[in-house]
Amino acid sequence: MTDDFENSILLAYQGGTAPDLVGQSIDVKNFADIGAIENLRPYIEKDEEYQKVNEPFTHMFEGLNAIGDEIYWVASGIRSGVRIEYNKALLAASGFDSIPASLSDYVAMAKKITEDGAAKDPVTYGIGFTSSSPFERQLEMMAQVSGVFYYDYANGRFDFSGYKPFLEAGRELVAVAYPDQQGVDNMRAQFAAGAFALWGNASQEAGVFTNQFPITDFEWGVAEVPSLTGEIKGALQTNPNKGYIMMSSSKNKDAAWEVIRFFQSEEFLVGYMEGGNDLPITAYIDERLDKSKMGRLGDYSLLPYESVYPAVPSINLTGDNYRTVLWNAIMGYVDIDAAIEDLNTRYNQCYDDDIMYGSVRRLVIRDYDPMHPSAGTAEYLDQ
Repeated sequence: MTDDFENSILLAYQGGTAPDLVGQSIDVKNFADIGAIENLRPYIEKDEEYQKVNEPFTHMFEGLNAIGDEIYWVASGIRSGVRIEYNKALLAASGFDSIPASLSDYVAMAKKITEDGAAKDPVTYGIGFTSSSPFERQLEMMAQVSGVFYYDYANGRFDFSGYKPFLEAGRELVAVAYPDQQGVDNMRAQFAAGAFALWGNASQEAGVFTNQFPITDFEWGVAEVPSLTGEIKGALQTNPNKGYIMMSSSKNKDAAWEVIRFFQSEEFLVGYMEGGNDLPITAYIDERLDKSKMGRLGDYSLLPYESVYPAVPSINLTGDNYRTVLWNAIMGYVDIDAAIEDLNTRYNQCYDDDIMYGSVRRLVIRDYDPMHPSAGTAEYLDQ
């Protein structure tokens, strides 16, 4: 039910058949607003061992797992932001030994590797993109570390204007990319086979290229995504995970809390993390891990500028979402300026309409800092 998980849980709640616990993949604010989920803070405050292991008050992210002082789930793991996985042999053959810090140099490198690969049999390419959310896996994250984000937290508006240079660079990259954009697993297999040099994805690739599509014919590296100028001006988005939400309809709340405690206990988490299944979000667990057991996951250790962004308000959008529109602009199906204007107009009109009808409130972060997006004070406005 991955594609319809949230609606399935909502229908179960409304029909009186919801489970006691669900995974954290639901919109917390929507469910909290209708009283469907339980505030875990009273349980947490009485449990010193849980606090020690999970550091819940340090990892409260507005709209994602908490609303104000209320805590609806606590993350025990975290998926890294996007990295660049690269084929060291293909880079070396074209005179490169690392991933450059600036986007223009990155584009130039991809072009050079594709040019050199044209004479090979089989032909090799500088970069590959999947057909599954291709903008998100590289270019969107390059924009983030350049200080560009699609929601203007300081003013409570959507703003896609800053993406233009990344769309222009994207067109150059697509022109020299592996020519067949396939599903993500197919493209992972192509990278593992040495078909192209540059691939973008997060820490789950540690397991992918060790177990699912093991790379045995070349050495692969993991690097930070480039920024527009080579300077880091914004946080790289990370995704907290491995959290559990208690439904308010549960008739076994104390027992459900014991289940949460078990899956977020020190013994369980150390074994899970040392198995290479996830990165720890807490300093307490991180200090207790034997990192030698984690395999390539250690290459994805969190960077100083990685952070969690406050949840962007969920709106009733008409038409294609921004990632689809921006990738269509990269592919040349629509004009770049027209795509940006369309998104700015459509997203903000739908946002304003939803606010007027009372289905969402405007999120503004006071003292917003793009390097520390969760550090400001959140306010929800009715207009």
